[in-house]
Amino acid sequence: MPQHQAIFVNLPVEDLDRSRAFFSGLGYTFDENFCDDNALCLELGPALYAMLLRRDFFDGFHDRRTADTGTVETLLALSVESRAEVDGLADRAAELGGTAVRSEDMGLMYGRSWSDPDGHVWEVMWMDPAFTGDGPEVPDGGTVEIDGAPVAAGRRA
Repeated sequence: MPQHQAIFVNLPVEDLDRSRAFFSGLGYTFDENFCDDNALCLELGPALYAMLLRRDFFDGFHDRRTADTGTVETLLALSVESRAEVDGLADRAAELGGTAVRSEDMGLMYGRSWSDPDGHVWEVMWMDPAFTGDGPEVPDGGTVEIDGAPVAAGRRA
């Protein structure tokens, strides 16, 4: 199975300055080695990038019609370490001109999404570490409950 070292998600944008201001306002940084008059390299995490490309420049990378601004062509979901971080980013995105799309609270998983000024939908989500395998090992023959649901031995709580 192939394993990749990095991901670069390419997204068309109308205004690079507006995109830089929006994402900078959310606390993100840019790799200036890959920023120019055509593109911004938004740093999302270690080896995680979104290339925000001027629409006409983006069009040069494919032979299909680029989705219209505001059309959902992908959902970009990013994890964070806490529910508070989900709320902080979603609230800040709204303050910066983003539009709330949805929120979901399933107890073990919590997320909120918004669209950026170009209509791209970003979701920030948190998952309880006990559910994702980062919690304590359940002893053999035992179970624990997470939000009232039993988790069997051999699984992480």
